[in-house]
Amino acid sequence: MSTHKKIDGICLAVLIVTIIIALLFGNIVSGSIAKNNSNSTYENKIFDTSKVHTINVVMSNWEDFISECTNEEYYLCDVIIDGESYQNVGIRAKGNTSLTQVESYGNDRYSFKIEFDKYKDNGSYYGLDKLVLNNIIQDNTYMKDYICYEMMRETGIASPLCSFVYIYVNGEEWGLYLAVEGIEESFLERNYGENYGELYKPESDEPGGMDNQSSDVSLIYSDDDYDSYSNIFDNAKTDVDDEDKARLIQALETLSSPENAYMAVDVEQVIKYFVVHNFVCNFDSYTGSIIHNYYLYEQDGELTMIPWDYNLAFGGFDGGNATSLVNYSIDNPVSGGGMDTRPMLSWIFENEEYTQLYHEYFKEFIEEYVNSGRLENEIERVTDMISAYVKEDPTKFITYEEFEVGSETLEEFCRLRAESVEIQLNGDTDKEISADNINISDMGSMNSDGKPEGQNGEMPEMPEGQKGEMPEMPEMPEGQKGEMPEMPEGQNGEMPEMPEMPEGQNGEMPEMPEGQKGEMPEMPGGQNGEMREFTKENNTGEKYSKDTGENNSVMLLAASGIILVAGLIFAIVYKRKGY
Repeated sequence: MSTHKKIDGICLAVLIVTIIIALLFGNIVSGSIAKNNSNSTYENKIFDTSKVHTINVVMSNWEDFISECTNEEYYLCDVIIDGESYQNVGIRAKGNTSLTQVESYGNDRYSFKIEFDKYKDNGSYYGLDKLVLNNIIQDNTYMKDYICYEMMRETGIASPLCSFVYIYVNGEEWGLYLAVEGIEESFLERNYGENYGELYKPESDEPGGMDNQSSDVSLIYSDDDYDSYSNIFDNAKTDVDDEDKARLIQALETLSSPENAYMAVDVEQVIKYFVVHNFVCNFDSYTGSIIHNYYLYEQDGELTMIPWDYNLAFGGFDGGNATSLVNYSIDNPVSGGGMDTRPMLSWIFENEEYTQLYHEYFKEFIEEYVNSGRLENEIERVTDMISAYVKEDPTKFITYEEFEVGSETLEEFCRLRAESVEIQLNGDTDKEISADNINISDMGSMNSDGKPEGQNGEMPEMPEGQKGEMPEMPEMPEGQKGEMPEMPEGQNGEMPEMPEMPEGQNGEMPEMPEGQKGEMPEMPGGQNGEMREFTKENNTGEKYSKDTGENNSVMLLAASGIILVAGLIFAIVYKRKGY
């Protein structure tokens, strides 16, 4: 043939074109992956506070996991966050007293901790290694933690990021939670850089108040023996050696002398921390009778406090008279012990210069964040944003009406507290702000039993205060138990009369060990994102779906491979035929 001499050139041209097309697809894939790993961070993804996010926990043994939550053991699961799928992550329940409290409530609404690198080396969500999901227990406002962390950040304190998330389990609604950045490696890198210092979470196993607790959790220097600080070193969150321990003990010794305390602390960070902390009256903390719920950060011999766990702030730990709490002293804020038992705080008031700086920071906080309307606007914005989700929350501890009252009370408490602080800053100690118009327990308290109306998780919408037996439901003539009103035949939870339905066609699907919806039994891992069972729209109007970036990447890689193979086949056939 007249063209056979050009056959090699033609084949080469086809291969070059094919490779170029494959590379173009590859660049698109790389761009998609890069968008996940570099162009975005977890700070502006899951912790975007302008909307309620979604998390779907997909696991085959959810019931087994829930039944063992009090053991705090990790289980394997997949999670779909705002439509993006993350496979083979760890999940466990978290909490101290809240674990046993939830167990006693009987609605299984535990707090959870998701660990992206538990089963996968270097696993993360846009760089985040740990994500805490708070169940918002004993908080009728749904936002005590959120508001306190916001206050801390606005004041310049290194504090965890947080946002609201609506949780699903295998596609079924579970409830509205608060997602909080874990205080671990990702947090440290975000706030202190790669060369961060050491992190501790002082915690004593000894029950009771101050008289029964070790002095180390109070950060009191006793001696140079490492064992004297076991409640600190045994709860280290970073790998510490003897040099680190000696440096921390030296800092505590320096802190014990008020005149030298400034050498052992980050003055601005610590003072601003206590400005916000003392404004919100949180006594389930370092300033309370049970000294815990704070992180201690040390770097180069300098100490800082990191806030944690404020669900019992605004007087929720002790409850009591609203007027007393609104007017609680900002210069003597310790409950359950004297100021001398809290050296991390007392140094501020041992030196007139630092006391004055504390007052200046407090005045600045009140003027710029409270009196300016920013705090009020934020409470109202969040209330509007989460209201519909609270109303639909199937496992909430309270009624929707209690949430409405709680959020209104929170706003009023902050307004009155700011008035009282201004009076204290002006030195008018004889004047008192009346708070007789509010009730502290309306915001939730330590004494809340989690079931004020007696609802179980399935029926939070019954505001009349019915007991769990639900005797007030005359429309159930069959006499079914309150636990299973949807079974008109009166069967008990085991449903022994349905052994022949292994596919889980019954809406409760108890016989599906994989935890999947009846419509999708072929998706044991939940990885098929194109057919998720989400139908509810989020507040941006977008449907919940699987990670489109991940799916597109796979599709583009497959397309690249197909094009390359097709080009090779074309070249081989073309040459063999000798065109």
